[in-house]
Amino acid sequence: MFDVGFWELMMIGLVALLVFGPERLPALARTAGLWLGRARRFLGTVKADIEQEIKAEELKRILNEQQLKNPLHDFVEETRNALNDVRTQSEQSLAAPDPAAAASTVTPPPSPPEPAPTPPVSAAEPKAGA
Repeated sequence: MFDVGFWELMMIGLVALLVFGPERLPALARTAGLWLGRARRFLGTVKADIEQEIKAEELKRILNEQQLKNPLHDFVEETRNALNDVRTQSEQSLAAPDPAAAASTVTPPPSPPEPAPTPPVSAAEPKAGA
């Protein structure tokens, strides 16, 4: 950008020494250094913010492209909507049953369980007196 070599810096320093004098030149150089440091830090933060925004926009663009290319997302959404429809229909049918339908679908009471078979008595039982 600027091509400033050693001899150009020497000329600027000599002119500054003649214009400002040896007493004020160190304070002026210190102040100029502080302002240059602030300007560099400010430009660095602006540059970092711009790069971060560019990366965020690129990431959003990539995510949108992948979402458009990925049919699985649409399939999942369709399935979720169908399941929600089925759930609402079943909740509605359970919440307000039809009395005519309830009378026609009466189930008989369950039959009592069968008794468990008793084990046969064994002939080889030990005798009490033996």
